[in-house]
Amino acid sequence: MAVENKDARPGKALKKESQPLIIAKTPAEEQRLKLERLMRNPDKAAPIPEKPKEWNPRAPPEFVRDVMGSSAGAGSGEFHVYRHLRRREYQRQDFLERLSEKQKLDEEYKEKLIENQKAAEDRTAKRRKKREKLKQKKLMAKKAKMESQKEEDSEKSSSSSASEGEEKDDDAEVPSFIMGKR
Repeated sequence: MAVENKDARPGKALKKESQPLIIAKTPAEEQRLKLERLMRNPDKAAPIPEKPKEWNPRAPPEFVRDVMGSSAGAGSGEFHVYRHLRRREYQRQDFLERLSEKQKLDEEYKEKLIENQKAAEDRTAKRRKKREKLKQKKLMAKKAKMESQKEEDSEKSSSSSASEGEEKDDDAEVPSFIMGKR
């Protein structure tokens, strides 16, 4: 019942079954293949690339020895040196402009966040004040209702003691209608 080895050499391990070569035709298929390869061994760590570092230009030299230009007096090789220096300086200036633009946008974004947060707090405070006002009105209405009930109860109790004497006289009357009799 052992698996037969084609090479039949002792001590040689069996080869893994080779996966058929699949060429991705669409980006979605390529992503699916990558995910399948990752999920074959979920214990293995997945490679996550780090964010590339931002390019920084070289600082301009503090002291320039050979100041030259693209004038006719320069030698044939000097023009190329000048051209490279000029290109490097333009790159540095472009970088500084982009950096200042990015900082400006960041500042505007932070200001807008602060402004939005302040507006939200103002709206919340206004609504909170309105809720508190309604709550106070309800409490005052409830207190007024309780006081009016107390006054009515006190009036009823004083009027009920006066009307008790009248009720005794009313009880003495003979009812004109009695249920159950015909």
